[in-house]
Amino acid sequence: MLAKTVRTSLGAAFLAISCLSAVAAFPLSSLVERATLADVLQLGGNLFHVQGLALEPTRIWATSVDNTRHKAWLHEFDRATGKALRRIELTDGARYHPGGISVADGVIWVPLAEMRPNSTAVIVGIDSTTLKVRRQIAVADHLGCVAVSGRKLVAGNWDSRLLYEFDTVTGAQVKVVPNPSQTRYQDIKFVGHHLVAGGNRDWLSGTVDWIDWRSQKLVRTLKAGAIGPVRPFGRGGPLTGEGMAIEGRDLYLLPEDGPSRLFRYRLTI
Repeated sequence: MLAKTVRTSLGAAFLAISCLSAVAAFPLSSLVERATLADVLQLGGNLFHVQGLALEPTRIWATSVDNTRHKAWLHEFDRATGKALRRIELTDGARYHPGGISVADGVIWVPLAEMRPNSTAVIVGIDSTTLKVRRQIAVADHLGCVAVSGRKLVAGNWDSRLLYEFDTVTGAQVKVVPNPSQTRYQDIKFVGHHLVAGGNRDWLSGTVDWIDWRSQKLVRTLKAGAIGPVRPFGRGGPLTGEGMAIEGRDLYLLPEDGPSRLFRYRLTI
């Protein structure tokens, strides 16, 4: 079913959880407005608390934070099989929070921040083949998500109240603008001139937003629910990750901490 509002009744909750548990039930329910659940890919290995998701034709990239040991990780998976391929630690002293990520032109962009607002962050550009650092941009604020398009890199701070734009070549800050939505973005991506951003509004609901970056206007919003232990957009629970990616009409969510599954939704509009 397509949920235009968050469904809180016991029957709706049971139906949604059943949908996420069984392949045969995919057409019956959806936690994302105007979308149908197409398939689920089980990921091998283990992630800690999921923070970001990015896709390449043959690979899946995810970030996670080990809050117990204060460590940041970048994970690589085979996109066809879900097999875990590589994992590297990204921890930079007090900066152990790796946020929402983006990949373009063979570079994975990851924000590493202190786990508190109004702190510091480093945006790291990592070669997707060698996993060597190619670029670093230091920022005097907590940054929790990044999106890249050409030389343009947009990052959201704590709860994405502010959206920063940087030049990926020079590292210079271009501008800072307020978030036109009340949603606290966890993962953001560029699709053309639109910034597609997903996150939570409260403990039980979130949205996927389309922002025209040229005007900073919010032009489209889809509601996303949170039912049971699997949530499209989590907020700190042990089973609630925060990864989102989009390709055409396919919306990908990584809502669980390890063992994790990648959910693919087909948008109907």
